[in-house]
Amino acid sequence: MNHLKHVAIIMDGNGRWGVKYKKSRNLGHKEGLKTVEKIIKETVKNKIRYLTLYAFSTENWRRPEKEIKYLFNLLENFLVKRIDELHKKKIKLKILGTKNFSKKLNTLLAFSEKKTSKNHVLQINLALNYGSKLEIINALKAMSKSKNTINEKNFIKYLYTKDIPDPDILIRTGNTKRLSNFLLWQLAYSEIFFEKKLWPEFNEKDYNRIIKKFKKIKRNFGNI
Repeated sequence: MNHLKHVAIIMDGNGRWGVKYKKSRNLGHKEGLKTVEKIIKETVKNKIRYLTLYAFSTENWRRPEKEIKYLFNLLENFLVKRIDELHKKKIKLKILGTKNFSKKLNTLLAFSEKKTSKNHVLQINLALNYGSKLEIINALKAMSKSKNTINEKNFIKYLYTKDIPDPDILIRTGNTKRLSNFLLWQLAYSEIFFEKKLWPEFNEKDYNRIIKKFKKIKRNFGNI
């Protein structure tokens, strides 16, 4: 049976769900946050050590300004209301990406990371203003300035995920089958599950079904 350490999720379908059921993309994002909280609880219950959530990509800046503002307000409110609760549950928050936001949000993110830095029950990696191609380019630039030999072992020291094991599982909801510039290096040997459900529809039963399936998969990593 496979040991599961790290789950990565592309939370796709919030906007489509919102338009379909509430006639508002923003209300879809709000509903999607409820799913995030359910999955966090279930991840802790399953004793999974790392959960990486693709929250906002470098390409998402192309979205309407009103939607972007709503997303960041939603995140700010979540941190203000929930960070103490996460801390009490020994959950650590780490940001993957470039912190290029408002002063208020940057301060909240820094405070949340520092407050929870010593927690160990679960580490939530929030991929925010994240793009895998940019991550790899920045890692190469940093590595070129060092005296380290160019090899895989040294290269991963310059990635945002340098102290985090690669995901065992990638889940993408929303009935879309692509990686969308997410953890391209780290997903090399991950088991990928594409789900038809939109993110607000995804639930604990769906999550546990995937976990159960993963544990039965024969993983060879190039071997026989």
